[in-house]
Amino acid sequence: MTDSSIPDMMAEARRGQWTDQQLAAKAVELAESILKQSNAGMRGKEKRQAQQMERMMNDPAGKAFTLALADRVFRPSSPARGAELFRYLLDGYGVPRYLSAADRFAMKMGGRFSAQFPGVVIPVITSQLRKESSNVILPAEDGKLRPHLRRRRKGGIRMNINQLGEAILGESEAHHRLQQVVDRLTDKDCDYISVKISAIFSQIHLVAFEETVKLIQERLRILYRAAITNAVTLPDGSRKPKFVNLDMEEYRDLHLTAEAFKRTLMEDEFMHLEAGIVLQAYLPDSWEEQMKLCAWAKERVEQGGARIKIRLVKGANLAMEKVEASMHGWAQAPYGTKAQVDANYKRMLHYGCMPDNARYVQFGVASHNLFDLCYAMLLREREGVRDQVEFEMLEGMANHQARVIRQAADGLLLYAPVVLKEDFHSAIAYLVRRLDENTSEENFLHDLFGMTPGSRSWEVQKKRFLKACQEKDEVKYGPNRTQNRAADPIQPSHYRDAFANERDTDWSLRQNAEWINGMIAAEKEKSGEEIPLVIDGEEITTNLWGVGRDPSRHNEVSYKFAYADFDQVEHALVTADRARSSWASKSIGERAEILHRAAQELSRIRGEAIAAMVRDAGKAPTEADVEVSEAIDFCRYYAEGLDRDGMNDGVEMSPLGTICVMSPWNFPFAIPTGGVAAALMAGNAVVFKPSELAVYTAWQIVQAFWRAGVPKNVLQFVPMPRNEISRKFLMDPPLERRDHDGILPHRENVARTAA
Repeated sequence: MTDSSIPDMMAEARRGQWTDQQLAAKAVELAESILKQSNAGMRGKEKRQAQQMERMMNDPAGKAFTLALADRVFRPSSPARGAELFRYLLDGYGVPRYLSAADRFAMKMGGRFSAQFPGVVIPVITSQLRKESSNVILPAEDGKLRPHLRRRRKGGIRMNINQLGEAILGESEAHHRLQQVVDRLTDKDCDYISVKISAIFSQIHLVAFEETVKLIQERLRILYRAAITNAVTLPDGSRKPKFVNLDMEEYRDLHLTAEAFKRTLMEDEFMHLEAGIVLQAYLPDSWEEQMKLCAWAKERVEQGGARIKIRLVKGANLAMEKVEASMHGWAQAPYGTKAQVDANYKRMLHYGCMPDNARYVQFGVASHNLFDLCYAMLLREREGVRDQVEFEMLEGMANHQARVIRQAADGLLLYAPVVLKEDFHSAIAYLVRRLDENTSEENFLHDLFGMTPGSRSWEVQKKRFLKACQEKDEVKYGPNRTQNRAADPIQPSHYRDAFANERDTDWSLRQNAEWINGMIAAEKEKSGEEIPLVIDGEEITTNLWGVGRDPSRHNEVSYKFAYADFDQVEHALVTADRARSSWASKSIGERAEILHRAAQELSRIRGEAIAAMVRDAGKAPTEADVEVSEAIDFCRYYAEGLDRDGMNDGVEMSPLGTICVMSPWNFPFAIPTGGVAAALMAGNAVVFKPSELAVYTAWQIVQAFWRAGVPKNVLQFVPMPRNEISRKFLMDPPLERRDHDGILPHRENVARTAA
């Protein structure tokens, strides 16, 4: 295909006679032409970079070294420690083979002299990395950035600026980053920025969804006002607000970002502002979100508002999402295969290019896959939405292709991360992620650097593209993560099942936040309960009462609980001595079954337990939730602990006797449950002395164990005042005491443990 035939193909597409299958075939033809032109127009430096990248693709150890170098060597504040890590990586991976001979020699010399001169070697390496990455992470200093932006604008390329920096951990950092973005909007050479909500607001709480959305809106108003105030003057003399695009990062931010975006833009002040949002095709949720955004955008325009923009990407945080899911026992939020991602991307392309949607939503096609870009170019021509669809690529990534795409698409937007010199270390994570994602084996960029039409890599990528086009209407959609705490049945716990950690609650799902907020609200309505002692199976109230207080309403008494006196403590210990033999006589299997039932009970009361900790100890629901998971894990783990292979080989085990479990106020659920479960599984009787600040939470625990089948004389509930009673119980030498048969010896058989 010749250069002149590209307009001819566009014209043919505009006639609208191609089927989707024909469109895909024509996209392959167009991609072949663009690849040939790109390769032919590659400049000297670009050729050298491409050749080095191609060599790296065929040097797995070298690639791994490069990732590790970027990720680890520049983090330590001490050059000596950085140099030590540098030598460690060189010893483990060797000098990368993909480097030029001169670079390999320099790296060997750097490793040799880094021990003696770390303050010289490490800054040189850092400077070289900054130089090598300066084409993909631009320097944010005005003297360097502004000339680059002007050159790009002169070449007909627009720039989308993303200010990188440290991870936002507190509100002072969030305000600092917000001001950086505002300052960028005041710069006359910047007319388009991207920002994540997590970069301008640190206190994202998914349980408090409504409150979080309102606070995010406050930050968005600041950005949108800055965009309006610093409007760009167009050639015709009119003024147009600068463009603010909301990026996506974690799955948890999807619905928060979309909701804050929609609510803020519906306010009178911003009804006429055009703004954008990103959707990630690697999430099966994204197509439904795209449909919702299009429907909302139509309503906004019909009410006199401006249109919006959706920027479509494939997704850039897969490794993080995998780790997040595995840590909590959740399904992976993104699709499980690259083929599914590619198919969903095509589906979302088609939806974005539908004339009825493009009228209200401008569409940004972000990709470096030539097949996808060509497909989208022909699709927008076929659907007659040329002016509503634009193309986007990464700054510094395959610039030779970007030039040809800009010409073929009649315009291009480059996504450009920028970072100040003093913040460069914080851009390392971005650099590592880009390098890892863009060079993974299934990624188009992995094959790009040595690709020619008809080559093996070309055929592999073409096959993947055509397969995705065929499957775009069949690939599943809707969230992978569907946990619903209000409706999910309690999974039975079977003895000898392979141990697996209990799944935490997925707070990114609105139904779970609504579930726990309802539980907490119901708990807040309670007051005046009286919690008794439970000794020898009897519920006992006394004249000595303690009070529990909700930390959020400290002046009010939330509940009362009975305190044990000296005689009642002694009674509990005598009862434990009498009851332990019958409990110890149960088989390991019998005790294990009871602990598994206890795990089920704790699972069943998860909501009540979380609400109790919020009311009792001021726990955040998210922190209380993981305590419940840990408590369930303790029960299951200890249930299986005495019957593993090899546990009984030549070993004779016997219980200690009576175990006293004390619970702390700050971890009031998991720690005492672990103590109780371990002691019971080993055949001991337990006297449970809860913290005075979390008696109500402890009450939930013991009731779950009793319902599971633990006798009330084997597990006794004995709150004590923080005075001589508890001190004598825990610290004084044991006194002789009498049971129904006579005098017992000193209490050497009473073990006291403080968790």
